Amino acid sequence: MEYNLADLFESITDTVPGREALVYVDHPGTGAERRLSYAELDGAANRLAHHLQDSGVGAGEHVGLHLYNGVEYVQTLLACLKIRAVPVNVNYRYVADELAYLYRDADLAALVFDAEFTERVVEALPRAGTPRHLIRAGTAPEGAREPRRAPVSFAAAEASGSPLRDFGPRSGDDLFVIYTGGTTGMPKGVMWRSEDLFFSGMGGGAPTGEPVSRPEELAERAAAGGEGLVFFPTPPLMHGTSTLTLFIAFNYAQKAVIHRKFVPEEVLRTIARERVTAVSLVGDAMLRPLIDALRGPLAGTDLTSLLAVSSSGAMLSQTVRDQFAELAPHTVLLNNFGSSESGFNGTATPDAGGTQGFRITVNDGTAVLDPATRRPVAPGEPGRIALRGHVPLGYYNDPEHSAETFFEADGARWVLLGDMATVDDDGVVTVLGRGSQCINTGGEKVYPEEVEEVLKAHPDIYDALVTGVPHRHWGTGVAAVVQPRAGAEPLSAEAVRAHCRTRLAGYKVPRTVVVTRAIQRSPSGKADYRWAREVALADAGADA
Repeated sequence: MEYNLADLFESITDTVPGREALVYVDHPGTGAERRLSYAELDGAANRLAHHLQDSGVGAGEHVGLHLYNGVEYVQTLLACLKIRAVPVNVNYRYVADELAYLYRDADLAALVFDAEFTERVVEALPRAGTPRHLIRAGTAPEGAREPRRAPVSFAAAEASGSPLRDFGPRSGDDLFVIYTGGTTGMPKGVMWRSEDLFFSGMGGGAPTGEPVSRPEELAERAAAGGEGLVFFPTPPLMHGTSTLTLFIAFNYAQKAVIHRKFVPEEVLRTIARERVTAVSLVGDAMLRPLIDALRGPLAGTDLTSLLAVSSSGAMLSQTVRDQFAELAPHTVLLNNFGSSESGFNGTATPDAGGTQGFRITVNDGTAVLDPATRRPVAPGEPGRIALRGHVPLGYYNDPEHSAETFFEADGARWVLLGDMATVDDDGVVTVLGRGSQCINTGGEKVYPEEVEEVLKAHPDIYDALVTGVPHRHWGTGVAAVVQPRAGAEPLSAEAVRAHCRTRLAGYKVPRTVVVTRAIQRSPSGKADYRWAREVALADAGADA
């Protein structure tokens, strides 16, 4: 047995077959839900795996998962791993042009998609080159065009496959691809070895303790431990943070809960009903609506089971953390730092945030490097965060970006992230922000995250993004796109600037302030800086 994700899941299934593994809640208000034990989920994945095999999908070939959260997503994910096919996440917000690019770039042999996306799939497929096999979950909308290659219904695909677990041997080298990006460029597929992802993205089977020292130890721990932990990844499974949380739940032999879509009121009801102990989400964009619901229609919701709320992919601002702490003082809030390219790097210190950046306590494999020399920077000097050891192999189909991001040094594999940071004498890292989003205004560097933190502390600002726009004098000016809080007094640009001047140096204060009805983010809450720049440039008051 190796550190293979399918092998490890099967070892847990054989240890606790009757234990509840997955609870799925459908559209809010319908009351529809599905509950599967480990044995039931394993059998369902076996049936779909056999169907994929019988349809010609072989080891190493890529299968696209163009799906909302659901049993079908989890089932397809496990089915791919069982036959050594490579699961590829597809962002369901993509339009046809973006889908055609991803389908083609990923060399998909098969595509599993939700019926709701039929029209976009039909439009994208002729330009994708592949896939050769289609599976559709659900019934296509009335009047929707059909793909030239007729899709198999998910129900028929599952029914046609054998429930037996008679697959060949697997390897820790089996691949898992996570497509990431799209807010600053076209998406890139991060290629993970199964073993590396298990240790770097899933904590080696013990995110809060000692990683396992051999694959069999995972099941041994499951046999010795009990149940009672309930994990609730609230972002879409198409984003790495949710999929990794799902596998962490399985590695612990515990229960995972998923919703088809993120609806704050339903999330809170599920936390109370299922006695959820750990929720994962992405930044203020997902926690703030939960706070609003707790202050409004869901006031008094029983959160006593909730031990921890963790954010990955976007840091929680101090303002939002304080607001949630008032409502759930017993719940620990964790600002986890990581990425699709690095897995988990560290957790923010209690004093993280504010105008000095986010301070994180990192693991032993994390360092801050000079991007030119790829050597450690001196304490206090800016550099880029890097991780060595269990890191990805590179970007699929992209040798140029792979060479820029992944390298070998001193006998170890490294990944160089886009996040700028400093490190102090005690080894604590302060994250400054994404280097690609850094604004150079008159020679001074401004990191958007720092200004956004200050903006969101304004009592009448609900959300904010900061970007750079051309400026006739300074070259680039700081621009803020802000979403006012519901019911607040109208926001004036000067009032926003006056608020910022009390906390930021003058060159960091936004010269352009655009008030918008709603900030655009990804389904998981990640910032869409391309959108913010377009909005700022289009504003009539922009000093371009």
